[in-house]
Amino acid sequence: MPQALAQPRPLDPSKDLEKPGFVPDAAEEQLLPEYRPQPVYYRSNEPPGTIVIQTEERFLYLIQDNKTAMRYGIGVGREGFQWSGLLKISRKQEWPDWRPPPEMIKRQPYLPRFMAGGPGNPMGARALYLGSTSYRIHGTNQPETIGYAVSSGCIRLVNPDVINLYDRVPVGTRVVVRQAPKL
Repeated sequence: MPQALAQPRPLDPSKDLEKPGFVPDAAEEQLLPEYRPQPVYYRSNEPPGTIVIQTEERFLYLIQDNKTAMRYGIGVGREGFQWSGLLKISRKQEWPDWRPPPEMIKRQPYLPRFMAGGPGNPMGARALYLGSTSYRIHGTNQPETIGYAVSSGCIRLVNPDVINLYDRVPVGTRVVVRQAPKL
């Protein structure tokens, strides 16, 4: 049995950690037990099929009924790239291409301007596009980022989990992104 993914060092949330071309193996995609998909007790007034993202908790919930949900571990936007709101999935894509936005290229000029979809692509195996924004729920070739706030605002899942979610939700799915209130 593969060893659970160890998180040996804290990730530096001030840095973009994109690794174009890196392809994780099955052992590297093994998450700590709390981040693995699992049905959980979750009270919600949202209708079944809604996705609720709790950024502070680092979990995405796919609502099953008014008291249960399927929970997935996620990576979220780092400080300065966090957001909340209500959107709908406007489009779905298998093995999406990656075009880093100009702001990301300005921070990381060494990044490729385009990368075709595939196993080494930072967008991962699937992408769920959120409204007309540049944000997505997508896979990642960096499983070690699950549970951390390191992205440029997108919601990341390991590839097996994003494939599972992709297969469960249609275009038009309601997505609620919640952050903890600032104190």
